[in-house]
Amino acid sequence: MFLQWKLILQKINLKNLTLILFGILFIGIIISFTGNSCGIEYILIVNDISSYEQSLDPEFCEIIVEKIDLFIDSCESEIEILDCG
Repeated sequence: MFLQWKLILQKINLKNLTLILFGILFIGIIISFTGNSCGIEYILIVNDISSYEQSLDPEFCEIIVEKIDLFIDSCESEIEILDCG
């Protein structure tokens, strides 16, 4: 078994091994960020709320309220729902 690994590592040079390891690390980081999308959604909602406070567009407010409702359902978090009044 050790001889097999020795032969495999001789065929793969250090540069390729480093590229493979960084690729695996990069894929792992992307999966971890997409797996925990609640934080990203929260940042996007806060950004939308900031944009709404500048424009005060009632249609945009309704879109944000829908996003907040979906966020609360999926992430079990409390964000104050906007009053589009």
